[in-house]
Amino acid sequence: MALFSSLTPVFIAIICILIGVIMKKTNGEKEKRDTKSKHPSRPWVDEDLKDGTDHPLEEEEGEEEWQGFEENVAHVPFTGERYSEAEMIKRSQTFYELLNKRRSVRFLSDEPVPREVINNVIRTAGTSPSGAHTEPWTFVVVQDPYLKHKIREIVEEEEEINYKKRMGDRWVNDLKRLRTNWIKEYLDTAPYLILIFKQVYGRLPNGKKKTHYYNEISVSIACGILLAALQNAGLYTVTSTPLNCGPQLRVLLQRPANEKLLLLLPVGYPKKDATVPALTRKALEDIMVVM
Repeated sequence: MALFSSLTPVFIAIICILIGVIMKKTNGEKEKRDTKSKHPSRPWVDEDLKDGTDHPLEEEEGEEEWQGFEENVAHVPFTGERYSEAEMIKRSQTFYELLNKRRSVRFLSDEPVPREVINNVIRTAGTSPSGAHTEPWTFVVVQDPYLKHKIREIVEEEEEINYKKRMGDRWVNDLKRLRTNWIKEYLDTAPYLILIFKQVYGRLPNGKKKTHYYNEISVSIACGILLAALQNAGLYTVTSTPLNCGPQLRVLLQRPANEKLLLLLPVGYPKKDATVPALTRKALEDIMVVM
């Protein structure tokens, strides 16, 4: 009994050492797993703009891997337009007045629109800046009546569910004053539908994925330029973000898996009896802060 008592502290010490070794080994293996599972840092991804559709980078996309860009892009002389102060003020005021007339129009005529105009406004949108000049956008122009109607069927089916179940009472009530619902007649009547897809990633010459930096905000800027170009051409639209329709529309339009629908724009002239809500815009002092 005395021998056992004298050996007890030794046993306790040995047990403590064994527990420590086991815990250290377990933590080490966990750290290895965590390190292996962590994706490379992607500072160009704005957390506020994630939509849940971005594909995580895979091991095939090493951070240091060649992205397929030219190593040395030639730089050429640049001379921008320079106006007098008076001309600058005049031009900026005129452009503001033009865009201030822009309204979201849901009653669009089926009157034909010159295809060249559509080509030009999309060329204009394609001048938008993008992360590392990856130009991560695809503009799908739909004019075929059958395809337009299929798009309408998909959108209205999902939108009815959105209004009745997914969106919630607050969202639905906020939309009531604008008199919007899940019926989207303009998807049939507008001569063109422009569906803007963001390319979540591209492909390198060897087939591996190519990172498209800031793809969502880059495409969003392009959409803004497109809206301005449409207004400048005397065409009208309503910005539509068809909730839960993206995958079906991507399949319908045979777009690849790396493309995700960002915006749908019906484009045309307003109907003669078209109406819009009598809305006002915030004053300059409410949207600008001068430091």
